[in-house]
Amino acid sequence: MTRKINKITQEDNLILLTSDVKNIDTKYLSKEEIAYSAHLISDHKKETVAFDRLGRWVLVQLIKEEKEDHKRMENCRKAGDTLAAKLNDLKVKSVIVVDIDGKGPETLALVEGMALGSYQFLKYKSDKKEKENVLDSVGILSKEIKETEIDRMNIVTDSVLLCRNLVNEPVSNLTAQALAKEFQKMGEAAGIKVEVLNKNKIEALKMGGLLAVNKGSTDPPTFTIMEWKPAKPVNNKPVILVGKGVVFDTGGLNLKTGNFMDNMKCDMAGAATMAATIYAIARLHLPLHVIGLMPATDNRMDANSIAPGDVIKMYDGTMVEVLNTDAEGRLILGDALSYAKKYKPELVIDAATLTGAASRAIGRYGIAAMEYRAEKEMKQLKESGNRVYERIAEFPFWEEYGDLIKSEVADIKNTGGIDAGMITAGKFLAHFTDYPFIHLDIAGPAFIEKKDSYRTAGGTGFGVRLLVEFLEKRAMK
Repeated sequence: MTRKINKITQEDNLILLTSDVKNIDTKYLSKEEIAYSAHLISDHKKETVAFDRLGRWVLVQLIKEEKEDHKRMENCRKAGDTLAAKLNDLKVKSVIVVDIDGKGPETLALVEGMALGSYQFLKYKSDKKEKENVLDSVGILSKEIKETEIDRMNIVTDSVLLCRNLVNEPVSNLTAQALAKEFQKMGEAAGIKVEVLNKNKIEALKMGGLLAVNKGSTDPPTFTIMEWKPAKPVNNKPVILVGKGVVFDTGGLNLKTGNFMDNMKCDMAGAATMAATIYAIARLHLPLHVIGLMPATDNRMDANSIAPGDVIKMYDGTMVEVLNTDAEGRLILGDALSYAKKYKPELVIDAATLTGAASRAIGRYGIAAMEYRAEKEMKQLKESGNRVYERIAEFPFWEEYGDLIKSEVADIKNTGGIDAGMITAGKFLAHFTDYPFIHLDIAGPAFIEKKDSYRTAGGTGFGVRLLVEFLEKRAMK
């Protein structure tokens, strides 16, 4: 946990954050230490200099020069991750970050990187006490940073880590029902209204997409509705966040081959992202009416599994020809997007680990996105993405792409072939909308094999910081 402090003692471990070591006061370092730091930074291109004072550590961290604010902030987050790793190696339990230059945003970014980079998922490790990081307390000494800013950072980072925990859970412990229970716990903790529709209710509503995907499973599906509605929201119509909750994806009868199934516990990252976002905005008490819709099931094989060539009837009556059972996420999302119409929303955003095409197109570095009737909102979302460095690559959404999902035997088909797979998947989803709509395909960054700075291996929580930033700005406007 990070906290604001007003003074330091001779026993405190310190990180001195500055853009120029000449700015460091001699109450922190001697003249000789300042000169030595300047020598290492200028002549040896060091960015971090460490002084061991008989077990008490004082580290100098240089802020790298960057003309663009978002790149400078990202450099600070990455530096924070590196510092946290060093402090954990040194078995340092607490440290105070001193804002030497009075640069509050850079200081907060550094500490954010420390918090996110220190994440561990050790639940199933038998020796977790030996492997557990020891750094558990970070103080900030800065005249430029308010306690409310630190509180905000703590809430957002907590939400990201909560999302990571959910994504990292194996399906043996996180069925669709278990995922819904986790969402209920989040609701109780943050004052969010949560309703979970069981299989009987889903059948009564005739959500054919969700039920079709669930046909191969022994576990029933769920459809979770999370609602944050403060006393005086600034929006008359709600913003709706829709998240794909496929807790495990075998591909169904179109069984995934090779190692493509290995990490499919992460196929519910969209639902986890949206739930964690609502959890964050509720704890931040944003004056914004937001609703989350999270359909959930696993996609497995059984004698009753949907098969290629089957035709299913969706919640809104659309007849869909299923040509590939591994294109299942769009089926459950289609029902949720149709259901969203009842709220007459001002904007709907979905997040889903939807296509391998998105991952192949831009890798783990950002989100493949499309918009329909939401050009202004997409521009704002991109700006938020740059600020938090969860960037968006917008793809075209031309009418011609819709031709690729036309069916000879039904209204539409659930796959458009090998060309522009992430776009035709988005076109399928847009069919079920009549409101401003943004589609976020997070297949690339939601789950990564190796640690990438403060984005740790496994679930990354990518998208939570982006959406919180976007919704905060929207609430202010």
